[in-house]
Amino acid sequence: MTDQTKIERILRMMKMLTTNVNYSIDDIADKLELTQRTVYRYLDTLENAGFVLQRSKKCVRLCTESPFFKDISQLIHFSEEEAYMVNQLIESIADTNLVKRNLKKKLASVYHFHGVADSIINKEHNTAIHTLLDAIENKRTVILKNYASSHTGDVRNRLVEPFAFTTNYVQVRCYEPESGMNKMFRVSRIEEVLLQNENWMYEEKHQHAYLDIFRMSSTNGITYPIKLELNTRAHNLLLEEFPLSEKYLTKISKDKWLLKTEVSSYAGVGRFVMGLAADIQIIDTPELKKYIADYVQQHILQE
Repeated sequence: MTDQTKIERILRMMKMLTTNVNYSIDDIADKLELTQRTVYRYLDTLENAGFVLQRSKKCVRLCTESPFFKDISQLIHFSEEEAYMVNQLIESIADTNLVKRNLKKKLASVYHFHGVADSIINKEHNTAIHTLLDAIENKRTVILKNYASSHTGDVRNRLVEPFAFTTNYVQVRCYEPESGMNKMFRVSRIEEVLLQNENWMYEEKHQHAYLDIFRMSSTNGITYPIKLELNTRAHNLLLEEFPLSEKYLTKISKDKWLLKTEVSSYAGVGRFVMGLAADIQIIDTPELKKYIADYVQQHILQE
């Protein structure tokens, strides 16, 4: 094993020891593909370096009060859109640049499960999001304590199986056994997330919501095709505001681009088109034209 591999595994072990999941020596050895003896040696190395460990027969944890401990437990992973932007920035560096190669290795080795890298978030929701990420990774159930529903006004505990986040971790998608439905829960309305010992029982019923490039989600799997012709101004603004759109853009002339994709609803793309009406032409999408016409009639002309 090379020194670089050892360092990578120690870093991954440190990350495991700062989550809300209790890992035993056997768990750590299994996940990092190490022997128990090597795990103990790594733990001794951390203690010798000044870190404080809590050890018991069932688990071991890294105390956040340890000297040199900074920000490890305050990190969560980039959303797909954020990761895409970071990757684009890294890829823009020349391949011969040593920093580029080292950066990609470091990010991939430590944050191999959730994506490219981690990003600091609002500390108010940090603990809840961490617990949900742990539950998703380990396929465990959680209780959303005193969840305040905006639809019914009820404030009560919800037992759920969390399995996905929306962009920027604003909402978490879960399967709720009580109702037999997949639902979105807003993180800001959760008082506390309580990790349970029970594993998922209904994984086959988990339905992932489709999130379009305009950040609109569909929970029923229904999407709508759109086709837009954009000039340079609209093209540039689209990329700045919705970076994932780049995958669906095709250059058709010197200053014209074609956007061809599917959306969850016309609300997101409709707002974008109405804000740049002189710069965008709707092609072969009469339903979008009708949505915009109806919106203008109802919300603008009647004011």
